[in-house]
Amino acid sequence: MEYQNQLKLQSYLDEELPEDEAREVANWLARDQEAVALLTELRQTRQAVTGFEDGIRLPESREFFWSKIEREIQRQEAHTKEQAPRIPWALRFRRFLMPATGLAVLALLALVVTREGGGSASDSSVETALEDSGAFTYHDDSAGATLVWLSYPADNEGADNDDWDSLE
Repeated sequence: MEYQNQLKLQSYLDEELPEDEAREVANWLARDQEAVALLTELRQTRQAVTGFEDGIRLPESREFFWSKIEREIQRQEAHTKEQAPRIPWALRFRRFLMPATGLAVLALLALVVTREGGGSASDSSVETALEDSGAFTYHDDSAGATLVWLSYPADNEGADNDDWDSLE
């Protein structure tokens, strides 16, 4: 059943309809069992609710009671309009942290790109662990190669010791 028809039945029960509309609703009730069932339910609900509010008494008049409620609502609305919403410290910190993180990532990316992409003298290096060990390490970053040169027996050790020839 449509909502408007339900409202008409409620108005019919409350005797709020004009005389010609009330006759139309009475004719409709004679034909529609669903409308009769709804009207019966509305009557029963009205009987159940009747007398329920009689036991409730307010200490002040009805108008004064509702005016207090209205003033409280207006006070709370004014209070919420006046007070600007407070932003939690974590959210404020995040507003700073997000751009700072982006800048740090860009700086790191720029450092990595300049470190790998361009390089002239730093592409290769030579290291020795001990000056007289006879071992040299050569790194060539542009070619991605590392060369370790071992010269045994070391030049100064082989001349003093003739046992090296006996190993062969």
